[in-house]
Amino acid sequence: MSKIQVNKLYTLTGHNDSIFALVEGNDPRFFYTGAGDGMVVQWDLANPKDGKLIAKLPNSVYALEVDSLRGLLYIGHNFEGIHVIDLDTNKEIWSLKITDAAIFDIKAYEGRLYVGTGDGVITVLDIEERSLLKHIKLGEESIRVLDVDSERGHLAVGASDNTVKVLDLETYAPISRMEGHTNSVFALRYSPDRKLLVSGGRDAHLKIWDTGDYRQVEDIVAHMYAINYLAFREDGKYFVTCSMDKSIKLWETETFQLRKVIDKSRHAGHGTSVNKVIWSRYSQQVVAVSDDRTVSIWDIALDEKI
Repeated sequence: MSKIQVNKLYTLTGHNDSIFALVEGNDPRFFYTGAGDGMVVQWDLANPKDGKLIAKLPNSVYALEVDSLRGLLYIGHNFEGIHVIDLDTNKEIWSLKITDAAIFDIKAYEGRLYVGTGDGVITVLDIEERSLLKHIKLGEESIRVLDVDSERGHLAVGASDNTVKVLDLETYAPISRMEGHTNSVFALRYSPDRKLLVSGGRDAHLKIWDTGDYRQVEDIVAHMYAINYLAFREDGKYFVTCSMDKSIKLWETETFQLRKVIDKSRHAGHGTSVNKVIWSRYSQQVVAVSDDRTVSIWDIALDEKI
């Protein structure tokens, strides 16, 4: 059994409201946060304490997506639409008002942008043309989270109707509808090897789905309250979840065993809901954001010798 040491490296401040959005940059040395204060901030893992404001919008930002191919940052501006930042200049280069609803997640894939909104619609945009291609109405409840399996061309969708749906990105035809959660699905990620799809939500359960046929292979009571997000380590051996219960939990992918709990009492963790988490490809550190308006950076040292 490997030994796990957790060390909190930094607590970063600057936002004036709950931080809802977090994404790694096309250069993974950088990451970006968006918050209820409408601010989007760039942070540098080589010098974390000095954040750089790159956008200030009138409404909350729940969703950010980096387009590594084009060096762009897409900002989901609630009730207004999409703002696009050139990451070389940190300047806005275009925007598109596509919805009056909240934007909960954005994914870029093969020249198209997929925007999940609070009115149950996925809006598809052509990035080069900067134009609307399609509205995909999946129901009346909010689209909360998206992930892309780039090998199969599948789009996984977690929604507030308690389901996970999978669409074919060539035809937008439904491939699977997975039921099992008893409340909204907030967290959804394909494993790096694309063999598993992991979902979590307001019911505090993690569900593991086999992507061969999208059948459920595991159901874990993972947190006390809603699971807000999850992220895999680059090699896929571990993943982390974050929750409304204020904790971050570390899981072993092969066994689905809980290996570590990071919380306020044990590790000076967040004092309120932890909303997003990433596992940095640059530093192998875990970055999390919270309703407490702070960003935390954690070193998780795993002695993986048996």
